[in-house]
Amino acid sequence: MEISEEDFERCVVEALESLPRWFQERLDNVEVVVENWPDPLVLQKAGVQSPVQLLGFYHGIPQTRRPRRYGLVLPDKISIYRGPIALRCRSEEQLKQLVRHVVLHELAHHFGIDDNRLREIGAY
Repeated sequence: MEISEEDFERCVVEALESLPRWFQERLDNVEVVVENWPDPLVLQKAGVQSPVQLLGFYHGIPQTRRPRRYGLVLPDKISIYRGPIALRCRSEEQLKQLVRHVVLHELAHHFGIDDNRLREIGAY
């Protein structure tokens, strides 16, 4: 599916704005960005061969593993990858749903929930 960078970013913003306020208030020192494709270093960190396979990536220290005096550090980053997501979608509604799913998935990592736990609770 073809989607402009601007329209895709709007989908990401909508996903973030759809979160309950109490959830939004607990986001701490994290920035969500849109990138077209993951770079080779991110693919290596994720253990993924093809950039088509990676829809998003959390770069940072989860809140549950941060030291007590966690400050004066650059924000964590959540990358949402437009290219791989757009390739999987055939409609705008499907794209919005997938973007929201990926955003929630990466936010879960920010809150300290790993992939194994996400599988256990059926979030994959």
